[in-house]
Amino acid sequence: MLMMGGDISWATLLVVLASVQQFFPNHLKIAISEFLLSTIQQLSFFQRYSDRFINFFSPYVDITFSQYDDYQFNHAFAAIETYLGTKATDKAKHLRAIQVRDSKGLVLKRDDANLRDEYEGLAVWWAIETDAQGYRRYKLTFHRSSRDVVTESYVKHVVEEGKLIEAKNKKMKLFTNNPSTQWGSNKTSFWRYIDFEHPSCFQTLAMDPKKKEEILNDLVAFSNGKEYYKKIGKAWKRGYLLYGPPGTGKSTMIAAMANLLNYSIYDLELTAIKNNSELRKLLTATSSKSIIVIEDIDCSLDLTGERNEKESQLMNQKKDGEQVLKEQDKSFVTLSGLLNFIDGIWSACGQERIIVFTTNHLEKLDPALIRRGRMDMHIELSHCTFEAFKILAQNYLDLDTHPLFSEIESLLKETKIAPADVAENLMKKNREIDIDGSLNDLIKALKKKKKIQEVQLVDDNKEKHGNKTFNPFRLIF
Repeated sequence: MLMMGGDISWATLLVVLASVQQFFPNHLKIAISEFLLSTIQQLSFFQRYSDRFINFFSPYVDITFSQYDDYQFNHAFAAIETYLGTKATDKAKHLRAIQVRDSKGLVLKRDDANLRDEYEGLAVWWAIETDAQGYRRYKLTFHRSSRDVVTESYVKHVVEEGKLIEAKNKKMKLFTNNPSTQWGSNKTSFWRYIDFEHPSCFQTLAMDPKKKEEILNDLVAFSNGKEYYKKIGKAWKRGYLLYGPPGTGKSTMIAAMANLLNYSIYDLELTAIKNNSELRKLLTATSSKSIIVIEDIDCSLDLTGERNEKESQLMNQKKDGEQVLKEQDKSFVTLSGLLNFIDGIWSACGQERIIVFTTNHLEKLDPALIRRGRMDMHIELSHCTFEAFKILAQNYLDLDTHPLFSEIESLLKETKIAPADVAENLMKKNREIDIDGSLNDLIKALKKKKKIQEVQLVDDNKEKHGNKTFNPFRLIF
């Protein structure tokens, strides 16, 4: 390795640099030249004129493509990553192997930090780097004589090819946000993801057919509504509030929405976000054609009108270092911050987005959070009806009618049971479909639940009326 000493002059370095340009192969020229030029920069004589000197002697030009630009995702970065990922692996020195689901073989992908590419007889070099904040970026290096071709044609070619490949092989993704304490460290970005492969669709959803058709039509109208939203002057987004008891299909509904529209899902964990500023950063880093989900929003954070008062009380209660440390770990996302996220100026930082809230307790939510215009459509997913049961019977048993249906219909009118519980009774037993056995199991479960609910109703009435014998006629006369 060349070291700078007192007996090595800058003229010697220039001679070495010239030799590199003449004798070394292209893929080594850049690395060696950069080292020599950076060494020359350390000479006191050149520090005043380093930029002019480097531009004069180096024949190479760099363009960087960062993954994020001011916290907004750079779609050119994604297209470049897709394009470079398709380059041949037969000459790559570093590979990574993955096994795709339902595949016995391994898929080999290039894992080189550097890649050489050619375009119209010109050679260019790509390198993956990490910037000062820890975010990834691609650096494109080329000879300055190729500047016009690269900037006006090649970069456009790479981005367009990458987008075409992505569209052809498009897979929906399920994202979740990384804790903000990890942003920028160890190459960790705002979101991490896996491929989304949930099989749910509207055809198999166990709910009232009329309600299902209404939701489906609303989603299709939204996805085709670009010009309409532009015309009325609103951001191209829509909010859906899914509420109802556990097991009624709220998560399944979200999966069906994504599969219908071919949208990716961003599962937002509010408790991993420290403040409103971080919430905005996450929003701007999401892509269009996506569903942003906050499940069990009543449990995620305290977003009632009393939040500011509670925060003030907590601050006054801090007395020792342990309490201070505990408070530093709390999330201080406020109701106003969340409202700006879904309906303020920042909500217009992307197009074609759906925001979904789910809750088991509608009454706990602040009315400002779920008013129309923020949550445009309120969808109640309630206990299993006979119409929903028939869909489940078709899904699980390939059954349209049966003599036991009438008894099940009567019991469903008198019993509150979640569709998930009904489905559990209809599933295969020992890998075999037993229609009579499954239906009888369901009838037994309904009768048992009906009895429990009747006892609970009696207990509730006793408690309500001071443990006195409850007489319903007393309420009439």
